[in-house]
Amino acid sequence: MSLSVVVLLLLSAAAPGSAQSNGTAPPPQGCGQTLGRSYRLLCDLEAVWGVVLECVAGGGVLACLVLAGVLLGRQRRITEPEKRSGVAPLLLLLFGATGLFGLSFAFLIQPGGALCAARRALWGALFALCFACLLAQGWRVQRLARGARAPGGRALAGLALALTAVQGIIAAEWLLLTVVREGRPACLFHPLDFALACSYVGALLLAAALTAALGLCGKERRWRCNAVWLFVSCLASVLLWAAWLGFYLYGNEALGRADWDDPALAVTLVAQGWVLLLLHAVPEAHLCLRPDPQPQTPDYFDTSQPPPRLRETSFDEDLPLSHRPYMENHAFSFDEHSAALRPGYRSSNIGLRNSGVPFRSNVYQPTEMAVVLNGGTIPTAPPNYSGRPQW
Repeated sequence: MSLSVVVLLLLSAAAPGSAQSNGTAPPPQGCGQTLGRSYRLLCDLEAVWGVVLECVAGGGVLACLVLAGVLLGRQRRITEPEKRSGVAPLLLLLFGATGLFGLSFAFLIQPGGALCAARRALWGALFALCFACLLAQGWRVQRLARGARAPGGRALAGLALALTAVQGIIAAEWLLLTVVREGRPACLFHPLDFALACSYVGALLLAAALTAALGLCGKERRWRCNAVWLFVSCLASVLLWAAWLGFYLYGNEALGRADWDDPALAVTLVAQGWVLLLLHAVPEAHLCLRPDPQPQTPDYFDTSQPPPRLRETSFDEDLPLSHRPYMENHAFSFDEHSAALRPGYRSSNIGLRNSGVPFRSNVYQPTEMAVVLNGGTIPTAPPNYSGRPQW
């Protein structure tokens, strides 16, 4: 409520002439004597919808600022690059949502030339900024869901700003053609022209919903929650825009209430801001700030759980490579001694090589283990059956 009081004071100070010219007319209940007629809808308790909408918009501005402060304060704790890439477009989205809430105050004031031009220029630009951020987040999520690397946060924010600039150019050309060239009043325009000027914004929203749907089809389930919240926010925005366009183009004309155009636009701004805040900004900030799950280690002191299975391996696999030949030599010595004690032992290594050069392996050499098992005496070499002299 304090924000509403500040806004009322600023508006009343900005239009002292209007207050003096309309001083004879009694102010409505809830408004002061110094407040001009153009701003009485902000405090008129008889038309309570303006006061309620003002309070809801002020709460939305406060919520966006608090959430942005939390993100900026805890940004250093986000160490994972995939999560850090979503912080920049999320902050840009909060800035756009704050603009939507602030622009709703412009539709609660009696329109003038400059105010109507600001309405027409900022309406599409702010919506384009929010939906471009959704599109950038959808591109990021669908890449992460496919297992690819996510783009950087600066690249996503630059993409959103570039897409927003297109709508800014469209709105500027529309104002130049109708106001400057044709000389029409800024407040005099057809509702269908206003809707057609926002057709690019609708295309951005549909593209964001498509990218979010592609993120749901990815193989990485870790990013499924991000894709679900993004798709839900895009779907709610599509339904809201469909309801607004139907009521703005055909509902007011059917009901014969042409004075409901500004309230319909103001309600759409506030509703869209809260949809983006509750269905996308808050869940995405929670997922970015949530710590990664730590791997569970087995509790060896818990007797209620079965002990972990030990890996079945041989003793030789745990030895270093430099000790394995020693073990193999000892195993060979046992085999050699057992073979030497058997009758009719014949060594397959007896004889000379084809080259005629004697090798040490061709001569019978008892190992230390064979000597110990023989009682300290050197066992005799087996008879030479090859007929060739032993070396």
